[in-house]
Amino acid sequence: MVQVSQAELVAGAIAGQVVSFPTDTVPALAVKPEFGNAIYQLKQRSKEKPLILLGASLDDLLPYVLYNSSELRAWQHLIQQHLPGALTLVLPASDKVPTAINATNSHTVGIRIPDCSFALDILKQTGVLATSSANVSGQDTLVTMNAIERAFPSVLVLNKVNLPQDSPVGSGQPSTVVKWQNQAWQVLRQGSIII
Repeated sequence: MVQVSQAELVAGAIAGQVVSFPTDTVPALAVKPEFGNAIYQLKQRSKEKPLILLGASLDDLLPYVLYNSSELRAWQHLIQQHLPGALTLVLPASDKVPTAINATNSHTVGIRIPDCSFALDILKQTGVLATSSANVSGQDTLVTMNAIERAFPSVLVLNKVNLPQDSPVGSGQPSTVVKWQNQAWQVLRQGSIII
């Protein structure tokens, strides 16, 4: 069994292991950003598909973003309206973003703050994590913790007494993805949030 307590999951994540926990959308596979290659290997994922960074707060995520004060002001409305929530912002990347999460385009980074108490509690302790949905690339997203445990036996999967193990957690819908380009937002993927 690889289902672990929240404390064990946090310790594993800090040590560089891949972990899985619920979010407000679909459960995540997550790892410290510098170890992002582990998710690509587990998922058999193309390097052309970047991982996104989940954080507990905007302050945690901003070091990974290249911005000036006027851009930050331009982003504030969307951030205040939808974060925490099912919205991923693709923004200019700072030098802090490791190539392990975006090998083909190191100029941008996707960031998100999930609206999920389990995820936020974990992220407050681990710091920012590189994430992707829990599935083998090209296959359906796994939405229960038991299914994730079966598919990825090496991953530490959150086991909470009050967390449904055989029931879906989160909305089951992916986040909406928007990219800041030419001083405007461009929708890259339409999810539950309409922009």
